[in-house]
Amino acid sequence: MKSKPKFDPENKDKTPEDVSVAVKNFTLKGRIWIDGVDGTFIGFGRVVLLERIEQYGSISKAAKSMEMSYKHAWELVESMNNQGSKPLVIKTTGGKDGGGAQLTEYGKKVVGLFWELQNNLKQFIEDYKELLKKLN
Repeated sequence: MKSKPKFDPENKDKTPEDVSVAVKNFTLKGRIWIDGVDGTFIGFGRVVLLERIEQYGSISKAAKSMEMSYKHAWELVESMNNQGSKPLVIKTTGGKDGGGAQLTEYGKKVVGLFWELQNNLKQFIEDYKELLKKLN
């Protein structure tokens, strides 16, 4: 029986989708995602998928590293590509050397902006920690 390839996650891959801060009996939580006309355009899981596509050069390998089906990963990429003002991922079909995928400059920009938003949200929630204390 083959084992699934594992990905050695970076610290940001260990970050939960929800950013939270707890004070006694209350927890302030937040999550960043951007919706488009067809639903979610970008969020934590999609950004990790994009980063792994960039690392592996393949949607299939990125999906396996996340223990996700290739079909689901493909659908997520198609959704992002269709909703963005430009494609985030360029795919090449198989052949002698096999297929592949890579992020476009726009895709890299979207990933960077997502992490900037995520960091801003984290700071915002930390800044309101004192207000939570007033609820206890």
